[in-house]
Amino acid sequence: MKRYDLMNNINARGTFLVSRVCIPYLKKSTNPHIINISPPLNMKPIWFQNHVAYTMAKYGMSMCVLGMAEEFKPDGIAVNAVWPKTAIYTAAMDMLLSSDSSNVSRKPEIMADAVYALLCKDSKSITGQFLIDEEILKNEGITDFTDYACNPANKDNLMLDFFLDGAQTNVHNADKMNNEETGQLAHLFNVINANLSSELVDKTGAIYQFNIKGNFFSFIEEKKEIVREYISLYLYIHSCLGKESGVWFLDLKNGKGATGKGEPSQPADATLTMNSENFFAMFSGKLKPVSAFMTGKLNISGNMQKAMKLEKLMISLKSKL
Repeated sequence: MKRYDLMNNINARGTFLVSRVCIPYLKKSTNPHIINISPPLNMKPIWFQNHVAYTMAKYGMSMCVLGMAEEFKPDGIAVNAVWPKTAIYTAAMDMLLSSDSSNVSRKPEIMADAVYALLCKDSKSITGQFLIDEEILKNEGITDFTDYACNPANKDNLMLDFFLDGAQTNVHNADKMNNEETGQLAHLFNVINANLSSELVDKTGAIYQFNIKGNFFSFIEEKKEIVREYISLYLYIHSCLGKESGVWFLDLKNGKGATGKGEPSQPADATLTMNSENFFAMFSGKLKPVSAFMTGKLNISGNMQKAMKLEKLMISLKSKL
């Protein structure tokens, strides 16, 4: 509960408390604004299923926008939320995505410019809105966002931020790519094994277990009521796709490293569970680990920071798969 309390104390409680303390002073202002950095209230289950405590904390900030906008509208106090369209390069992103984080992110300056543009508006003209940084700046006449990208050359391949429908769509699009997968699990782990080294082991220091489900099993979980009515179809699909499931391990803690089928001989530092289609997409660079986790495509148990160290290995494998 410590993490839960930390997230909610900082986000929801902190927002409510600071806003309340500032209200008497804002009532004396000529153009009072409260701006929360919080997402639109997107109620699709995908944004709750893997990180409900975090979503509750961020949505708590967003509910402050709805409530306070109406409460203080007679006082002329604007209460709005601003959320980035893409990932923003911060220390948190750097920890989660390591060396690739800046390549798929924009600079914090885009949020600063969007918030400044909003602060300059008449507080009585806009309140209770959930605004996206890029849309705010487009309304101000900005059409070229190249300079906001940390890597301008990659400006068209940025990672969309969470809680936006487009981010979910991108993940589903990635799922549809790279469908020629049958029998490739062993090949993938052979490629990983060929790229292991003592240096990689020294830098990582972790053992991973991969619980890989065949795409069939993901389908069954979603359509189990239908499948019960068609048991013969169940058995046929199982014979075709069941072979893509299995348990594998990657040892980046001992010797020069090792891979293999089955559970590791020592307890895993992190266990990653996903279906084979998303697994291939992630290791071939088509699906970002953080996006996979936040949208429920990837489940992680154990040490989260060590799990995210796999990003470096994935980057090195992109051209070899």
